[in-house]
Formats: sequence, C-alpha cells, structure tokens
Amino acid sequence: MRPPTGPPPGPGPGAGRPVPSPPHLLILGGTTEARRLAEALAARPGGGTRVTTSLAGRVARPVLPPGEVRIGGFGGPEGLADWLRAHRVTALVDATHPFAGTISFNAARAAASAHVPLLALRRPPWTSVDGDDWHGVGSLEEAADALTTLGARRVFLTTGRTDLSAFAGRGDGTWFLVRSVDAPEPPYPARMETLLDRGPFTLDGEREVLRRYAIDAVVTKDSGGEATAPKLTAAREAGLPVVVVRRPAVPEGVAEAATPAEALAWLDVHT
Repeated sequence: MRPPTGPPPGPGPGAGRPVPSPPHLLILGGTTEARRLAEALAARPGGGTRVTTSLAGRVARPVLPPGEVRIGGFGGPEGLADWLRAHRVTALVDATHPFAGTISFNAARAAASAHVPLLALRRPPWTSVDGDDWHGVGSLEEAADALTTLGARRVFLTTGRTDLSAFAGRGDGTWFLVRSVDAPEPPYPARMETLLDRGPFTLDGEREVLRRYAIDAVVTKDSGGEATAPKLTAAREAGLPVVVVRRPAVPEGVAEAATPAEALAWLDVHT
C-alpha cells in the first residue's frame, strides 16, 4: 500500500484560537442568600460560571457553599480591587450581612476601581404588624439607651457576639441573655448568660426562651429574613418591647437584589 502523498492535513476550523475563559463571579458571602446563590449557579446545567465565595472567617465552623472558597480579608478596597484584576473577576456580588457596612463600601470602591459590575444582594428588612411594640434606633449605643428608657431588667440580646461593647458599661444591674453562633468576645456585659445556637429558630423555641429566662425586652438588628424572625412573633405574643437597630444603607449607585433569583437574573445580563 502506497504511503499518502502531499502535505499533511491542516488544522481544523477554529484550531489555534484561544479558548474563552468562563465568567468568574466573586461572592462576598457569609449569609444564607450568598450560599443559595452559589448553589443555584452550581446546579445550572453545564455550569458555565466559575464561582468563588469569600468568607470573612469570623465564624469558627461556617457552612461552606459549593464552588471555590477563600477565607479572610482582602486588605481594604485597594486589596480587593487588586484581587478582582488578578483573578479576572467579571462580576461581584456583595451578599454579606446587612450590617457589614465596611466591606460593602470597600466593595463599591473596589468594583469602581477595577471596572467590575457590582450587585448588593440584601434580604428585605422586617416590617412591623399590629401588636408589635418596636422601638427603632440608629445604633447599638442608642439601643442601650432605649433599654434604660424602657426600664428593662432582663434583656434578650441578639445582635451578635462582636457587638456587645455598647452594653458592657451598664451599672444598673441589667441582665442579658446573649445568643450567638460562637462565644462572645469582650468587652461584654458583666451580668450575662450566653446561649450558643445557630438559626433557623422555631416559634415554639423562641417562646420557650422568653418564658424560661423571664425576658422583659428584646434587642435585635434589622437583619431581615425568616431564620431569626420567630423571636419577633414571640415577643409580640408576650407583649414585650423590641429595640430594633436600623440597617445601614447600601452604598449610593449600587444595584440591589432582594433574592438569589433576582441576583441570577442580574448576572445573566452582566456576565
């Protein structure tokens, strides 16, 4: 059999062209919404989006989302902007806690510097209903003052383990039940009991907490969402005042989504 003659066949159509990289999404996470967004992207047929979730590292045993995970800070807005450029991030979603104000403003500055589209994924705030006795305040310090005005003596404090300093200097004998995922960090109130627990919480469970500890006032941040909302219903049923710390605003000009589904729709346009 004769060997073939002539030049070898050339490369097929498209040979030698660079393969385009998939879109790279960075999620600033730590919330249920962030994890659900990563799960929804991972469940899409064929994938198509590289997802990295960044966690601050403040919780000892976080629930990890699918995809790549990095833990720790970026070194301010400049460090975040450098990371976005170095890892060729095509979109940034700030799905941090509604009260993580510093990282949200850092994200806005970094996204503008790196020319990366930014979305803030924020669960809607809570709204009061008939029978609620809510006292809105602008800060934790104002919340502490409100407890004095209300004459509260046994307080269910659900603002997180790192935000207790505003209540630490009280010398009026007020007792606090502090609930958090990990043990609180000082400074914290002198008269305090810690309840280590992670949501979601049930209405029956919240009723029992208020009854067992003889709570006469509740303090919470307006985090929104369903996981920790039953305490509000339990407080309403018991006729207890609730001091609600208002959440900070999203940085001006940043697009917002209230649900992971809305965030997916935004990503379809911007990646």
